[in-house]
Amino acid sequence: MELLAAYWTLAGDVYPGAPTEVSPHSLEDRAKAAAKVGYTGMGLVHADLMHYAGTIGYGGVKRILDDNGIRHVEVEFLGDWFCPADDPRRKVSDQMRGELMEAAAELGARNFKVSPALFEETPPDVPHLAEEFALLCEQARPLGTAVIMEMMPFTNVKTIDTAVAIIEGANQSNGGLLLDIWHLVRGGMDYSEIAKIPARYFKGIELDDADEQIVGTLFEDTRFSRRLCGQGSFDIPRFLREAKAAGFDAPYYGVEIINEKFRKQALDVMAKTSFDTARAEVDRAFN
Repeated sequence: MELLAAYWTLAGDVYPGAPTEVSPHSLEDRAKAAAKVGYTGMGLVHADLMHYAGTIGYGGVKRILDDNGIRHVEVEFLGDWFCPADDPRRKVSDQMRGELMEAAAELGARNFKVSPALFEETPPDVPHLAEEFALLCEQARPLGTAVIMEMMPFTNVKTIDTAVAIIEGANQSNGGLLLDIWHLVRGGMDYSEIAKIPARYFKGIELDDADEQIVGTLFEDTRFSRRLCGQGSFDIPRFLREAKAAGFDAPYYGVEIINEKFRKQALDVMAKTSFDTARAEVDRAFN
């Protein structure tokens, strides 16, 4: 099983929702650091992609990834794709959708990550979300890209049951669920609930860790206080075994470390510690 460095793991001193989400480290330096420690995949967010599309172009991005053996690529993170057509948020989302679709096509991205409604407590309209998710999948299918939705406890898709209902309602071969252990545990779900995910829709996994107690709000905890794998309270080996039993068979696991102190370290340190600790938990799970 290979490992992919999700964007924030190697982005450096930026974080989701920061004034800029463009990494202070060059893409070339990040790709070299990732490859040196053993990562074979990388995630890229919209702002960073747009920066490089406007400077070296997608041809330049692809050359950097290829030169460093980065063969698995994910693009992220689309929100508001479910808003009504006349909603101003949908106009912004549709532009981002087009730009991320172009990036996915040019880079041969395996996955296109999307978010449910952030900070929304109203129960989701499952049939509507299924219809809109199906449309996303249909647009991505000619690109050879899967669309994966990440359930999160601070969105209106908080549980595996709800996420599966949406994805099954969409019924798209290239549509599925991304399951981050942080969102599972912080959402109050047991590892045994992973068995509810149909194997054909189980498209992605992300690994990280956290303290037993939430630090600040859920959203603050996820952006500033995640731990390296094996250095918190999560049972990562059980998570991985449950995922395998459910039929998860993608070629890699994502590693997503978002931590205020971690991100200020040297790039080579972030790469090595994130890779080595995740690899150790994978080994614990299966060896």
